[in-house]
Amino acid sequence: MTTRELGDFQTPPALIRLILHRLGPIGNRWNRVLEPTCGRGNFIRELVRSENPPREIAGIELQEHYYREARLISGGKPTRVNILKKDIFKTNLSKDVKWSTQGPLLIIGNPPWVTNAEIGALNGSNLPLKSNFKGLRGINAITGGSNFDIAEYIWLKLIREFGPEKATIALLCKTSVARNVLQFAERARLTVADSVMWRIDVRKWFGVSADACLFKVETGKIPSVYESRVYPDLKSSSVARNIGFVDGRPVSDMKTYRLVSLVEGRCQLEWRQGIKHDAARVMELVSKGNGWLNGYNEKVKVEPVYVFPLVKGADIGRGKSPFPTRAVIVPQRKAGEDTRPLRHLAPKLWAYLNRHRLAFDSRKSSVYRNKPRFSVFGVGEYAFSPYKVLVSGLSKTPRFVAVGTLKSKPLFCDDTCYLLPCRTALQAATIATLLNTPLAQRFLHSITFPDSKRPITKAVLSRIDLFALARETPVHDVIADIEVALHTMENAPKEKHTKGKDAVAMLELNEDKTQYWLVGDRAARSCQPNPAASDSPHRKQKASRKKPRKKRT
Repeated sequence: MTTRELGDFQTPPALIRLILHRLGPIGNRWNRVLEPTCGRGNFIRELVRSENPPREIAGIELQEHYYREARLISGGKPTRVNILKKDIFKTNLSKDVKWSTQGPLLIIGNPPWVTNAEIGALNGSNLPLKSNFKGLRGINAITGGSNFDIAEYIWLKLIREFGPEKATIALLCKTSVARNVLQFAERARLTVADSVMWRIDVRKWFGVSADACLFKVETGKIPSVYESRVYPDLKSSSVARNIGFVDGRPVSDMKTYRLVSLVEGRCQLEWRQGIKHDAARVMELVSKGNGWLNGYNEKVKVEPVYVFPLVKGADIGRGKSPFPTRAVIVPQRKAGEDTRPLRHLAPKLWAYLNRHRLAFDSRKSSVYRNKPRFSVFGVGEYAFSPYKVLVSGLSKTPRFVAVGTLKSKPLFCDDTCYLLPCRTALQAATIATLLNTPLAQRFLHSITFPDSKRPITKAVLSRIDLFALARETPVHDVIADIEVALHTMENAPKEKHTKGKDAVAMLELNEDKTQYWLVGDRAARSCQPNPAASDSPHRKQKASRKKPRKKRT
């Protein structure tokens, strides 16, 4: 097994000394110290050398060369050192590690910084037993929600195994791992008496780009607290913010959240993710003269009805109405639709896709498994809506943009973005403007984590109650921006629709007008017109037939 496979980041001694100083004096607080993935034994070596060492130290290591190196550390009096060659995933640490000393226990270290998917991609064997240990279901388990950091699994294993006794766990890990651990502990009601995060400069200490912290958790039988204090660094004595959970939902800044929580609720419309194809060089085109070029710099001539203007996340992140020069090929009107009719309906497109079939056949995502060839995702009637609100999921400061059509074609966005299909131009302009107000932005700031790969998600966006936001927004604060948004839309009506209306009225969200209400996790009806009336060559309009009522006798 390689060090990469094991997510190996050996901790610099200088950083360990800072950590021990932050936690210490170690010997006064804890008689026993356990390092569950000790590597070369850097933590153990610094513990033995400290002014106030613990009475007993145990280390667990799997790799033979590290195990031998760690065994060379001699504690002597007053510290006893015991290094065990074990697989942490097959060891019950609370039962299988034998101690000659009793008293408070500190678990310390730096577990692997690697995900189970990354190890699997390397055909690695250093994995916990395969199980959906978070209990994810459906598409979340298929599309990556079930992927987790190995450190996350180790954290939860430690909290479970040492929960009954009072132990302190202090491990270096990514901040996303710390949050996930705290959230899962809250959902599973694991015993967490207290928790603290101290951010660290990962580039300085490890030479890589990541957000990480020293995360400390106190276990025990006392009432659990699923709120963590966050410090900017190991030397700071001032709390930067508190993260926690409200009704099971994550909050990144509890103080700010309490001031803007009136927006918390459930979005009246359903957010959707943009189109996913994993074949950008084939499916995404750029304008060149009067035609299109693909990612291979080839001229592309396919039936225009399957080519739609495309907006990328970077375009939306600029906060201005995008005027795309890109396009995307959309071979399906809905996910899972049979693509074989394209052979006759769009022979140019069919030939083009087959010419590049290897790009589709080599896609690794499991969402394409057992689906028609050339399948895409993020399509449905909502994707063809003429009016949308768009936002980039990668943006740390989200900006919302209302868009209409371009040359009478609906705009598509890539899968780094989210879209809200709207029934009218006014509805789109109003929603986008409201979501850009200081109140909405402060709320989003209080529930998002900028260090996440994707700070803005469907789960985050779905927490905004549009009615509550509109009621708290004076119309004179937003009317000018709504009119500007309307003006930029190609297909927006030219007459004024804002005169004499308040923000709630301009949402156009009442039962008489809105066709896109949520029922459970699904939309009751689409904001698109009847699909039979669409211009898709896949569809044949069927005459509606009404069954005659039976006469009462």
